[in-house]
Amino acid sequence: QVQLVESGGGLVQPGGSLGLSCAASGFTFSGYAMSWYRQAPGKERELVAVIATDGGRTNYADSVKGRFTISRDNAKKTLYLQMNSLEPEDTAVYYCNAHRGGFVATDYWGKGTLVTVSS
Repeated sequence: QVQLVESGGGLVQPGGSLGLSCAASGFTFSGYAMSWYRQAPGKERELVAVIATDGGRTNYADSVKGRFTISRDNAKKTLYLQMNSLEPEDTAVYYCNAHRGGFVATDYWGKGTLVTVSS
């Protein structure tokens, strides 16, 4: 059974930091590109950051560049997102995604973890 379980969300003050984790099971984690998405209230889900299967390449949304860092540990089957200098605009539910391309693309999603940035 495929599972992606996010953790680490919570309430943090503006300017603070928070680290998210996504524990994967039930599929070959190292064979999937991994991403973090977020969805703020009343807005569409947006891509935050993506990391290649071996962790060698990463890409970020302009709004989080220089503040967020995505990483992965294939041995532990875990994806991470370190978020620094948080802003109220970062408030959202953060989702973990696993993607494998090819003739038939495959996507798995976690259920999300809420991050609230507020004083």
